[in-house]
Amino acid sequence: MKVKVINNSKNELPKYETSGSAGVDLKANLNEPITIKPMERYLVPTGLFLEIEKGYEAQIRARSGLALKSGLCLANGIGTIDSDYRGEIKVILINLGKDSVTINNGDRIAQMVFIKYERVDFEISEKLEETQRSAGGFGHTGK
Repeated sequence: MKVKVINNSKNELPKYETSGSAGVDLKANLNEPITIKPMERYLVPTGLFLEIEKGYEAQIRARSGLALKSGLCLANGIGTIDSDYRGEIKVILINLGKDSVTINNGDRIAQMVFIKYERVDFEISEKLEETQRSAGGFGHTGK
């Protein structure tokens, strides 16, 4: 799949780091370093603008190394970039760690994965098909 991109950042285009990588790393596009204190959120620009094919989305996901080593995660869990969005890709980081974290221009802050999705038509129903699980959830199968 081809994705048109405008790169207004000071960084090179995202790329797959290994042959088995599902996502590409997104880098901070900053004029000066930012420091995110514990429990603070910050909207980090990337300088990237995308044109994604209809029927696909770009998912913005946390980098596991950042989460483990510094406590930096995505404030919204996983971000969705819809195919009709044309604005700058920005990443909402939250510091869940104990120490402040400084981000510099070019630091890898998140990863982006392209996913095909299906749209649905909701059908009103009075009853749903029964399954072995049915409404069981949130630990219903034990430890």
